[in-house]
Amino acid sequence: MGEDLEHWVRVPVGPDAARWATRGRCRRVLLVVHNVTAATRLIDVLPLFRDDLRLQVLATCTGSSPFRSGVEELLASVGVPVLPWEQALSTPVDLAISASFGGRLDFLKGKLTVLSHGVGYNETLTTPDAGRRTPDAGRRTPDAGRRTPDAVFGLGPEWILTAEGTPVADAMVFSHPEQIDRLAKSCPEAVPTAVLGGDPCFDRILAARHHRDRYRRALGVHPGQRLVLLNSTWNPTSLFGDSGPEDVLPLLLPRLTSELPADEYRVAAVLHPNIWHGHGPGQIRLWLDRARRAGLALVDPLEGWRQALIAADVVLGDFGSVSYYAAACGTPVLLGAADPEALGTESPVAAFVRSAPRLDPYRALPPQVDELLAEHRPLNGPSELTSSAPGDSAALLRGLFYRLIGITEPAAPAVLDPLPLPPYEPPLRTAPLLVLTRTAADGTIAVRRFAEPRYEPDDAEGEGHLAVHEDTLDPGVLESADVILRYGEADDPRFGSPREWAAEVLARYRSASLAAYVTGPRECEVLHRSGLRYRLTSDTAGDPAVHASALLARLHTGPAIAAPAPTTLTVRTGTHLARVRVTVDRGADREAHRESDREAGREAGREGTGRAARPGS
Repeated sequence: MGEDLEHWVRVPVGPDAARWATRGRCRRVLLVVHNVTAATRLIDVLPLFRDDLRLQVLATCTGSSPFRSGVEELLASVGVPVLPWEQALSTPVDLAISASFGGRLDFLKGKLTVLSHGVGYNETLTTPDAGRRTPDAGRRTPDAGRRTPDAVFGLGPEWILTAEGTPVADAMVFSHPEQIDRLAKSCPEAVPTAVLGGDPCFDRILAARHHRDRYRRALGVHPGQRLVLLNSTWNPTSLFGDSGPEDVLPLLLPRLTSELPADEYRVAAVLHPNIWHGHGPGQIRLWLDRARRAGLALVDPLEGWRQALIAADVVLGDFGSVSYYAAACGTPVLLGAADPEALGTESPVAAFVRSAPRLDPYRALPPQVDELLAEHRPLNGPSELTSSAPGDSAALLRGLFYRLIGITEPAAPAVLDPLPLPPYEPPLRTAPLLVLTRTAADGTIAVRRFAEPRYEPDDAEGEGHLAVHEDTLDPGVLESADVILRYGEADDPRFGSPREWAAEVLARYRSASLAAYVTGPRECEVLHRSGLRYRLTSDTAGDPAVHASALLARLHTGPAIAAPAPTTLTVRTGTHLARVRVTVDRGADREAHRESDREAGREAGREGTGRAARPGS
């Protein structure tokens, strides 16, 4: 114990805290963290204590969850004193708030409120195993043992009653009366502790819906594009799991980015924090490396998932809370995994899963998405049952917290933090792109690009060429590229200038006809092998690399250049039309051509030197 005491916090709590604390008369609020998932729900309500000089917020981790990775870093980012669990159990507090029943919560010295860390209480988890005990004073853990049908975590007596049969919590917060009705059936002894407090997570989503266009732009979603959001909870039978009837993920991942045209769809993924911290962020990035190179955005599971959900046109999910939140917002949901045993049969999420459309992993994706959007009708259940007090959770919860603390509420209105605007993250596709172009009678050029397709699309029409980012994983692909791409600042000194970069690239890769340096969401500079240099400027934001491919199609009607340089291009991607101004830099034509020839000579000299140096050549 002496060694443990060395790690105990001494300020603002501890045996001699009164000597050191600047404000030592504060009431104490303790955030009890089970894992990262539960911690995020506590962070949702932390702003309810803002500006109150009467309160000191503390935090602790029970250590009872298998998912401990990431907790220390998250609590450090919150910036409140973090007590070791044993110190938290011995420290009197005025209010403890938890978003899970893990750990010896009944040993805490103070009033206890328990929130849900999902959409109410829906999941069936393993019942406590009497033969397995956690290190924290012997409490049986809900994370061990066997699964019992309809044993819904957070509603059964095995979790919410002490060994003496009294409720663990002084207040259990529910977002809808139907949850209290299920509590009355499973554990009537706890009904007196039930409080309706709304859903702060859902309220933050509702309050931010008017920023949908901003969130879409932050993810690099352009006009005319659909955002498909892949979402998975952490269960082994989830969409990301490999213990279901069939492992869908290996079939689905490559097709998400190769079947859905790159300029008509943006694909992003939201994975449960337990996936991230159970397997490790580095492992997740390794598993999704190909998909990310093909354009998949991997969304931050803590700060960005709600914004991505608001921005989405379609959610491809499973039986987790995010899918249900999507349905509550009216967003079409296509289920790629549905484990009936993972949910209590009477829960609203189970009812939603039973009725939601199913993904066919062996059928082409674009028609399934089209049918889902065409046939979608918002469901009443999710929108009505997520919260009985939409928009009011801040007031309800703050009122509850202050009643339990025993002091008056601040005069200012109770409000939650608005969702932050995520950083700008446009897609960076370094996987090779199959580009199909078709010129209509009116001169409009339709362009469709597919990231590293395993086979040519069934509806492929028009002329095809290969566009490859210079930083593609396999440099050998550049030897057969028709268009070579780069994205960056025009004045990046590492590349000299877009003109110098383009001349160098065309000299090195003799099969390429075009080098395109994208300098922004509306502009790119292009060098043709003929020496002609162009600036392409679009009237709408997008990926200007697609306009470079359209220019190539306009210039090349055969093996030779047959058409004069246009002054404008009309480019169609899906339903979106972009008008592109084409400016020819004629003053740079001759110099670019000479530089290309000089670089070609230098490259040939290097190759000749290399051949002469090789043994046996």
